[in-house]
Amino acid sequence: QVQLVESGGGLVQPGGSLRLSCAAAGSIFGINPMDWYRRQAPGKQRELVAASTRDSTNYADSVKGRLTISRDNAKNTVYLQMNSLKPEDTAVYYCHMLYYGMDFWGKGTLVTVSL
Repeated sequence: QVQLVESGGGLVQPGGSLRLSCAAAGSIFGINPMDWYRRQAPGKQRELVAASTRDSTNYADSVKGRLTISRDNAKNTVYLQMNSLKPEDTAVYYCHMLYYGMDFWGKGTLVTVSL
């Protein structure tokens, strides 16, 4: 079983920065895909924001150049550096890991971008 715990959310002004962290715990072997999703409003579909594998990263067009995903494989931790934040980045951000074909999710951390 894999547990994912996010941290780092909060309130930030437009143009500001935040760094989210997601630590994975449990019996984890290898370097597994880890991603960040977000849900911008209740009832709205969760969308993929940034994805990372052992060798590559990918981003949603809406966040390219502003958000950066990185990982510390020794710690099974993935980060999301968020710069130049906009009000439309307001969302609950979820960490996701694909582990041996199974999906694991964190509980989410709220990011609010507002004056």
